Amino acid sequence: MNKTALITGATSGIGKATAELFAENGIRLVLCGRRQDRLNDLKTDLEVKTKVHLLNFDVRNREDVFERINSLPDDFSKIDILINNAGNAHGLDPIESGSLDDWDAMMDINVKGLLYVSKAVIPQMVKRKSGHIINIGSIAGKEVYPKGNVYCASKYAVDAINQGMRIDLNQYGIRVGAVNPGAVETEFSNVRFKGDDERADMVYNGFEPLHPEDIADIIHFVVTRPYHVNIADLLVMPTAQASGTIVNKR
Repeated sequence: MNKTALITGATSGIGKATAELFAENGIRLVLCGRRQDRLNDLKTDLEVKTKVHLLNFDVRNREDVFERINSLPDDFSKIDILINNAGNAHGLDPIESGSLDDWDAMMDINVKGLLYVSKAVIPQMVKRKSGHIINIGSIAGKEVYPKGNVYCASKYAVDAINQGMRIDLNQYGIRVGAVNPGAVETEFSNVRFKGDDERADMVYNGFEPLHPEDIADIIHFVVTRPYHVNIADLLVMPTAQASGTIVNKR
């Protein structure tokens, strides 16, 4: 594919796995993340397979988002595929004792960050009347689970934004879709539980969760469909998971 993809949250988990698979298939990469050292390591690994450009910013910082994306060199300035992957869960508390800082972090990263990056990229897609946007949602955007309150709200917002984008950008021939994973073993739970690795590991004990490579494979499938095909909304769970709260652990 003679295309360029911009991936947010590229330094770990689904973003990193997607970058690796895209590189294997010759897609040029604009990799975005907060951790410069991880970005550098990823570029070293992948630039033997494809062209790679790094953008170091936090999606919560509106000024940095636009400054960095607008600074792209000519070889990377035409974004064909946008993967809005950056997102986090912070805390798992009932609504009455939730942390305001955690709420701010989730809404700022999962909702506003997605909007900032999209706003920086969409105008060029509109001008060309082509492009593909994949928003990484969650099963938490399809059903609310106990103590998920604000995190679920942020992912319900992603679901609504995904639908709104698809409607508004339809007239320009831009494909918009969402991939909504269930339980994926990444740094997600380590972040949610603020470095409590033992508690994070318990989330995935007793069953085989999805792996980042599983979601990357799905994302690659979605973006390589013929242009008249748009996979608008996809929910994927491990076989052991039936819903946000029902997991068959052994």
